[in-house]
Amino acid sequence: MSRSAFWLATACGLVIAGIVHIATVLAIPRFSEGGAFTRARASETLDHPLRIHGLAGAPAANGEWLPNPDPAVSVGVCSYDLDDGPMRVSAQAGSLMLSVSMHSRRGAFYAVTDQAAVRGGLDLVVMTRAQFDEALANDVAGEVTRDVRIVAPARRGFAVVRVIAALPSERAVADAAVQAVSCTIDSPAEPTGEEPGKGKSQGQN
Repeated sequence: MSRSAFWLATACGLVIAGIVHIATVLAIPRFSEGGAFTRARASETLDHPLRIHGLAGAPAANGEWLPNPDPAVSVGVCSYDLDDGPMRVSAQAGSLMLSVSMHSRRGAFYAVTDQAAVRGGLDLVVMTRAQFDEALANDVAGEVTRDVRIVAPARRGFAVVRVIAALPSERAVADAAVQAVSCTIDSPAEPTGEEPGKGKSQGQN
């Protein structure tokens, strides 16, 4: 093999290796986030966070798949699909610090702690731009809402709830605080189809 052919083959090998390396690096976040999305979707049928990392000794319901869980933080996730309607995350401020972060495939796009709670309650509503505009149009003039409305960059995503246990004796309390968070779909009130004065009797649902 001539010297020029050798250098040409070497250069081609380096270019191919560089392309493969760059493609691998760029693909890693997408594959890892895809795995997180797949695992988080197990929480779509729940009305509370799916426990990912607990502190009180019980195993996590779906495996500890979030990277590097903090040994002092209890973690749960709520997955959502906004095609079903806006997702409401409701939490009560307690003695332990609580935070909620919203994630899409591109990463976190919103985060808040219980320091933003109004009258001890934190109500976050994740919605599409169209759902946000509809909510604004339906607002009653002069009526104050404590909802924090968040426009999501994509219709699918998940919320991560974290509660910090500063002391070992607070671990069970932290786990309970994560499970106490409510994750529900906000649906518009449906008409009952009943005529005025012919409402349902007490005890009927």
